[in-house]
Amino acid sequence: MEHTAVLPAEAHETTTGLNHRKVLMWAFLGSDCMLFGSLIGTYLVYRGRYLAGPKPTDVFDIPYTSVSALALLMSSLAMVLALAAIQRGDIRRLKIWLLCVAGLGLVFIGGQVYEFTSFGEEGLNLAVSTFGTTFFVLTGFHGTHVTFGIVWLLMIWIMAKRGQMTQARSLDVEIAGLYWHFVDIVWIIIFTVVYLIPV
Repeated sequence: MEHTAVLPAEAHETTTGLNHRKVLMWAFLGSDCMLFGSLIGTYLVYRGRYLAGPKPTDVFDIPYTSVSALALLMSSLAMVLALAAIQRGDIRRLKIWLLCVAGLGLVFIGGQVYEFTSFGEEGLNLAVSTFGTTFFVLTGFHGTHVTFGIVWLLMIWIMAKRGQMTQARSLDVEIAGLYWHFVDIVWIIIFTVVYLIPV
């Protein structure tokens, strides 16, 4: 009687040799690239065409925003270390690095909330000009993505705290890491296009 090998749940692969869940995440990230591409494109089309309200040079504080950007970039390193930890079966370090990633993400979100508030006090909002509309929609969508990522990572941390995350489930962390790195890369592009390239 022949016995067929039963693969663990993590080993289900497509014809490409990649896990189904990983392929699905790549497909989602591809669609997100189109979303952010259209938002960045819209910002560039209307760049400098505003007739009312504060201009970018009136409200941007590049050093402050750079600190927030640095926090988000450092979180990518922590995400790599979290994945390495679970792949070694080191759940204690996984929990530490996940909290670091989430904490740095919260620093970024806190900085964005402060920035939005200060811009509002200076008269910049969604309705005042095309700059306000395109800026807040673009950076607001990105902030929403970061917030979702923080919640996702904290859910994994809770699972690890309850003993539900094992080395065999490292793909869960890897997929969350793909999403997190994507969010960081998008911010590098937004920060460069919106804040660093002069009008």
